[in-house]
Amino acid sequence: MAVIPLRSYVDSSAVPTLVLVDLQQEYVTPPRGLAMPQAEQALDKCRDALVHARAMGFPVAFVRWMGRAPFFNAAAPFSRWIEGFEPTGGDMVFERDRPSCFASKPFAEVMGSSSSIVMAGFAGEAACLSTMVDAFHRGKQITYLTDASASHSLEELDGTEVHNVIGKLAGIYGEIQTTAEWVVSTSQALLNTGWLNG
Repeated sequence: MAVIPLRSYVDSSAVPTLVLVDLQQEYVTPPRGLAMPQAEQALDKCRDALVHARAMGFPVAFVRWMGRAPFFNAAAPFSRWIEGFEPTGGDMVFERDRPSCFASKPFAEVMGSSSSIVMAGFAGEAACLSTMVDAFHRGKQITYLTDASASHSLEELDGTEVHNVIGKLAGIYGEIQTTAEWVVSTSQALLNTGWLNG
């Protein structure tokens, strides 16, 4: 089934690219050091975001960390996609070996022409925050779905506390929304263009 290029028909600012970050087995496979108990709840929201993006015909990009270190090692099964989040033929896939998604040159080039970015995935304190900062410095409009993400504990702060702080920091560099808020706002934006009214 073909995906209709909405940007050709409506205001491009209403058509974001959903970027799903590091939806890899490392985060859901205890006792791996990066596994997070709160990941499953975040994945439910990632799934909601992905279903919405596909239904709306939004571009979808999967970005993953691949390297030779103990974590995200390309030769290990833990670097694989989480079940249910495997890219399909129409999706973009990017790889990098540093926290920010913009560390991938192809990602940076493709997002250079994207009107706006909506990000979900792992981990909040690393890949997500650094991508927010990079997007800001590149003049990109970026939205972070905080409930479709999770953060690790840092010293005396548990993961939930860290994630709350990350959400506030990320708000300096872009927009913060829940997945439900994003679904409503993007549906309404396209309704206002008349696209969804037929």
